[in-house]
Amino acid sequence: QVRLVESGGGLAQPGGSLRLSCTPSQSVYTFYVIGWYRQPPGSQRALVATITHDRKTTYADSVKGRFGISRDDHDNVVHLQMDNLKREDSAVYYCHAMRKSESGDLYTYWGQGTQVTVPS
Repeated sequence: QVRLVESGGGLAQPGGSLRLSCTPSQSVYTFYVIGWYRQPPGSQRALVATITHDRKTTYADSVKGRFGISRDDHDNVVHLQMDNLKREDSAVYYCHAMRKSESGDLYTYWGQGTQVTVPS
């Protein structure tokens, strides 16, 4: 059973910064891709940023230039550095990981979510 433990959410002022961390219960480099999604109130969950096993990164257009995702294999953690936060970044942020089996089957895992609030 894979668990993803998130930390680092909270309250930040507009223009401020937060860093989210996701620690999987298994080695981070064993996942095909790992990253973050977010879900504002009344909206669907949407991709924020991901990093693949070979360290390719993807970002939502709304966070490009402000957020950075990184993977630390030694500490077994994935960080999401969020700078220049805006009110519209307020959401529950979920760590997401995907593993691909040798046969090509994909297995998806989710964390429990961490709240990020940026007041207006």
